[in-house]
Amino acid sequence: MKKYLIALIIGLSSTVVMAAAEEKTVCKDKMDKNGQVIKGKDGKPVQECRKIKVHKKVEGEKVPDKK
Repeated sequence: MKKYLIALIIGLSSTVVMAAAEEKTVCKDKMDKNGQVIKGKDGKPVQECRKIKVHKKVEGEKVPDKK
């Protein structure tokens, strides 16, 4: 019984520690082989969009040098 209780506590604590990354959508214009922007029927540039994960930067202290 103690083994199951310990495994449950470890499992719950590890899920709390993990931080979720924020998702951001990034769009770029599509290019052809010559490097020209591809335009759609309405004359606007065609875009490729992707979702990327953005992590928060953590500030820390400088690591002391070994002497």
